[in-house]
Amino acid sequence: MNTFNIYWSYLLLDGEKMHLAASPKGLCCILWPNEPFEVLEKWVKKHFPLGSLVYDQEKLAVYGRQIEEYLSGQRKTFDIPLDLCGTDFQIAVWQALLKIPYGTTKSYSEIAKEIGRPKAVRAVGGAIGANPVPIVVPCHRVIGKDGSLTGFAGGLDIKQQLLKIEGTFI
Repeated sequence: MNTFNIYWSYLLLDGEKMHLAASPKGLCCILWPNEPFEVLEKWVKKHFPLGSLVYDQEKLAVYGRQIEEYLSGQRKTFDIPLDLCGTDFQIAVWQALLKIPYGTTKSYSEIAKEIGRPKAVRAVGGAIGANPVPIVVPCHRVIGKDGSLTGFAGGLDIKQQLLKIEGTFI
C-alpha cells in the first residue's frame, strides 16, 4: 500500500486559525475557527488512513486565497479542485449544494427533492452537517422551510455572517 501526503495549512480569521487540508485530488477539509487541529488529525485518519499530514502553506495558498477573497466579498464562485469524502448520499447532497447560486438560499426539503429523495429531509440535514468543506460547498445557503436559520456546524453567528457577505439577510 502506498502512502501519500495530505497537505494542511491555516488561515487566520479574527485571530483564530481556520485549518485547511488538501489531498492530491483537491481541497478535502476545512475546519471552523473554533475547531482544534486534533479534529483535522482525526478526520484525516478516518478518511485517508494511509495519508500523512504535512504542513505546507505554499501548496494550500490557492485554496486559502480563494476562501479569503470570498470572505472579503471579492469572490462569488470557487474554481478549485475538491476531493469530497463521504457516502454516495452525502456526496449527492454536497453536489446539490454546489448548485445553489451565490446570494440565494434553499430549504432542506428542496435539496431532498433535487436529489430524488423527497422524504429524506432529516438525512439531508445530517449530510449537510457532515460537509467537510464548508464555505466552498455552501451549506450556509440551506435554511429552514419557514426561512429561519437552522443548526450550523460553525455556529449560527457564522452562518448569518456568510449569508450577509452574499447579501442574503436573515
